[in-house]
Amino acid sequence: MVVIDPGHNPGNFAHSREINAKVDVGTHRKECDTTGTAAGSGYTEAAFTLDVSHRLRELLEERGATVVLTHDADRPYGPCIDERARIGNEARADAAVSVHADGSAAGHRGHHVILPALVKAGSADTTPIVGPSRTLGERIAAEFARATGSSPANYLGGGTGLDVRKDLGGLNLSTVPKVFVECGNMRDPDDAASLEDPAWRQKAAHGIADGITTYLLG
Repeated sequence: MVVIDPGHNPGNFAHSREINAKVDVGTHRKECDTTGTAAGSGYTEAAFTLDVSHRLRELLEERGATVVLTHDADRPYGPCIDERARIGNEARADAAVSVHADGSAAGHRGHHVILPALVKAGSADTTPIVGPSRTLGERIAAEFARATGSSPANYLGGGTGLDVRKDLGGLNLSTVPKVFVECGNMRDPDDAASLEDPAWRQKAAHGIADGITTYLLG
């Protein structure tokens, strides 16, 4: 079982009050969701993540996996970050992957995978998932680079393509192995050109699928 979490929702733009409401993310309270970023052309992260998630689902299902999406733009906004984690938990997913694109400064290029830090506070306890999530993230980072030709991010992670964070509710509240994949930086024109290219998005989906597959097969 694989849970794919398309970052943000195209409808979030019209529901600022709802997505700004704070929810419990285990260690603190944080906004339900955000609109995500966008390229200079206006191409939104929410559109990008949904497209890649559809491609990823198709590839994984072709390989025999059962796939659940946290949403399919079939609701007005959200789901909130706590619900996104809960969907993966209740599905008892073997792997959960949140698909994103970054909104960093121009000149910041490349992909990275966000891994859960060791967090044990409030209702958050990532102790059981830190190890397997790192393995999942390392497999995805390697296969993503191979499939797309993209380089690891040049602005964080020390060239590893990996970043460990303790502030993301989607990771803090997860009880199953989970990572976030930042496929590129939408605010950099060169990265944005790739992110807006359907053929490149197919390669990105292949890279993520290959990483998930190698992880699941051990």
